[in-house]
Amino acid sequence: MSRRAASSRFVNIADLRLGAKRRLPRVAFDYIDGGADGEVTLRENSRAFDDIAFRPRSAVATRTCDLTTTVLGTKISLPFMLAPVGSSRVFFPRGEEVAARAAGEAGTGYILSTLSGCAVADVTSATTGPVWYQLYLVGGHDVALKAIDRARQAGCSALVVTIDTPVAGLRERDHRNGMKNLASGKPLAMLPHLLQFFARPRWLAAYLADGGLMNFPNIVLPSGPMPYADVTAALEASMVSWADLTWIRDAWRGPIVVKGVHTADDARRAMDAGADAVVVSNHGGRQLDGVAATIQVLPEVVAAVDGRVDVLLDGGIRRGGDVVKALCLGARAVLIGRAYAYGLGAAGGDGVTRAIDILRTDIVRTLQLLGTGATADLDESFVRRSGPTG
Repeated sequence: MSRRAASSRFVNIADLRLGAKRRLPRVAFDYIDGGADGEVTLRENSRAFDDIAFRPRSAVATRTCDLTTTVLGTKISLPFMLAPVGSSRVFFPRGEEVAARAAGEAGTGYILSTLSGCAVADVTSATTGPVWYQLYLVGGHDVALKAIDRARQAGCSALVVTIDTPVAGLRERDHRNGMKNLASGKPLAMLPHLLQFFARPRWLAAYLADGGLMNFPNIVLPSGPMPYADVTAALEASMVSWADLTWIRDAWRGPIVVKGVHTADDARRAMDAGADAVVVSNHGGRQLDGVAATIQVLPEVVAAVDGRVDVLLDGGIRRGGDVVKALCLGARAVLIGRAYAYGLGAAGGDGVTRAIDILRTDIVRTLQLLGTGATADLDESFVRRSGPTG
């Protein structure tokens, strides 16, 4: 049986999650799966979609469905892109390149995290689709300027500036799994936590064949690429302020996406700072626990921008119906993170492709049952909101 055929056993994203849990060591799986503090926002991001009910048009023939949309002037074949997920190379060899390739084959885009294990030029070379570069200011102003230049030279078409990480959230699973000690490279510190690696021998063999403990090739310090280590301190020393968007915009000279918008006020500030798009995002519930689910915040942000910039959304997307609900409430497209990361962890590129196929098929079926043949025709008349979104 081919790997592609084997991946068809995954019926939904939850199946891919279980596949990743079986294949990955606990520290890697929990890095994908976990959130901050009590993980209230992590859970609520998905649950809040249940507060939105569909209002279908019956007796409408929809034999074909058009899923295309345009984001920042670029046409993509699906109403979702692959969100930045740091350290993807830990989940599967050359993980960022593998995921970007799958995105391109599906006709959509990929967003590369600053905290990735593959160089930006290698990622853009691996895919036929658009690549955006997500920027953290790790290493300071001069290091970030050089990263921006490399992203431009590599052909990235947009810069995604994350604004919701003045400090890293408390991810309790990472602490319990010894992530800081494992990343230290110090044998005595690592020793108590190594059993989880040996419990996954196939993963371990592939990980070691790919070079083992990686560095961050897109963060080039005077001493060379930044070593893979606990990045909490580095993030705390590199927060993005609104004032930083001025020099970032001047350095990039292209489309800028501001990611991490929770309120109408911040959406307006992002536009005032020159953003071409905003992402309604709470970092997948990995930062401030207890904030509202992104689907609850979306209508407020859509109203605030009033069509002047593209509005994207991430957080909690597990089914194609979730994508459709976000589009109904005004999102131009959504970003999927955990949904494809589970696929990458479960089965590499075939798993990412399977995650994309699952969501694509879900969206088509949902459109057909709603009685419309194109995502472009969706609007708020197709849903009924209750609870906090009402």
